[in-house]
Amino acid sequence: MSNLFAHRLALLADDAHRGLLTLGYRGIERETLRVKPTGQLALGPHPRALGSALTHPQITTDYSESLLEFITPAEHDVSIALDHLDRIHRFTAAHLQDELLWSQSMPCILPAEADIPIAWYGNSDIGMIKHVYRRGLAVRYGKAMQCIAGLHYNYSLAEDLWRVLRHDVQSPLDDKDFQSESYIALIRNFHRYSWLLMYLFGASPALATQFLQGRPHSLERLSDDTLYLPYATSLRMSDLGYQNKAQAGLMPPYNDLDSYMRSLSRAVRQPYPDYEAIGTRRNGEWIQLNTNLLQIENEYYATIRPKRVINSGERPVEALCARGVQYIEVRCLDIDPFEPLGISLDTARFLDAFLLFCALDDSPLTDERASAEASGNFARTVKEGRRPGLTLERGGQSIGLQDWGLELLERIQASADLLDAQHDDTRHGDALALQKNKLRDPDTTPSARVLAGLREHGNSFIAFGLQQSLQHARFFAAHPLDAEEEAAFANTARMSLAEQERMERQRGGDFDAFVAAYNQRTPSRLCG
Repeated sequence: MSNLFAHRLALLADDAHRGLLTLGYRGIERETLRVKPTGQLALGPHPRALGSALTHPQITTDYSESLLEFITPAEHDVSIALDHLDRIHRFTAAHLQDELLWSQSMPCILPAEADIPIAWYGNSDIGMIKHVYRRGLAVRYGKAMQCIAGLHYNYSLAEDLWRVLRHDVQSPLDDKDFQSESYIALIRNFHRYSWLLMYLFGASPALATQFLQGRPHSLERLSDDTLYLPYATSLRMSDLGYQNKAQAGLMPPYNDLDSYMRSLSRAVRQPYPDYEAIGTRRNGEWIQLNTNLLQIENEYYATIRPKRVINSGERPVEALCARGVQYIEVRCLDIDPFEPLGISLDTARFLDAFLLFCALDDSPLTDERASAEASGNFARTVKEGRRPGLTLERGGQSIGLQDWGLELLERIQASADLLDAQHDDTRHGDALALQKNKLRDPDTTPSARVLAGLREHGNSFIAFGLQQSLQHARFFAAHPLDAEEEAAFANTARMSLAEQERMERQRGGDFDAFVAAYNQRTPSRLCG
């Protein structure tokens, strides 16, 4: 244990400060495809009973009209956030009629690329911006990749806790900047150790053969309809999933917030020849917001992001520049196909302990060599994390994945114990113990359990995914919302539709000017 980590643990364990650990926030965003009982993508519009995908606070869509996204409110206790997520699932499942929620991160049976429906948000200026952005993703990366689903974990510590840590080190930074740079330090540690999350929670070692049709790959054939890698943990996070060669080298090492924002700001203004060749219009219609390396900041595919709640029409980098980092968003988690909500409470409790460890432990500045080492460890783990004897690199030296993982869990135990002391129980320690078992026995990892499940279904990814989806549907049907909860969700849906209609009535009428103004909203002082 580093001296800084031990000191901060003791500081926060003090009676004067221990309550601050209960005041941070947790939120969850879960993506899931709507599918037919045959395992094929549902191609119909976003169900009206769910409300407006543009304005509903909890039920929206991501890339495709078929890709639902559920968003919980931020809560101090993640168990309450999961209760919200459960109710969102139960309401949605009850209004899908003959459709199911897909249980996997990797897609179901997809139609031809041209037939995958891009999400539609209506005719308001903001709604059209969101739609055209997704058109841009289609022409840049293809539609199939955008149908991959994930789970995002939003995490913050109380602002008063950061003030305590700032006062302790007598930092010359003001509260906003100290908090922002501390979150960037958390992100550096996350990059060092995120391979551990992929080993423990990766759940996509296989995919449908059709998903890679016409694309070169090095996967092995498990059956006629299924490809896999025998020791993979998360093909979703490999170079077959959320990877983009155009963005290679875009982001420098995470050593300060300003360099992060400067890189993003340059990327959304930097012309990119391949996208210039496509243009912004086809047959008079917008097909991408601009021809730059990134259309908007969110196009940058990152495993973790510094975030700030944005105001209407505000760009993410504007919010970070003006008000600093408010929370971080972990984006590398696969959907857990064995959990109806896509994540278990034990996983969430472990994430809290892991992220607290990343926040409190010493986080040295990094460089290109260290960044490459961390990226290499991550890439090796997602493709062969369960390979017996697999080694990673730590400071230029080889170390066994299991040895390093168990060593990390011993260090994370201290943050779990500190969290458990707030409630005089062992909930975080118990969640950590489950992860130790996975390191000792790779067959207990979600990725190994998925392959075992495939074997029970003729080695078919689609058959296994459909079985899990049906099982989850039966679970939600057996636990319907009560009348009051159902009425509350129905009312929110009606209000969201009315709000979208109001926005469409107030549309200015000159979308070209609206796009031009939106493209210029990146703070110029950050563009270098």
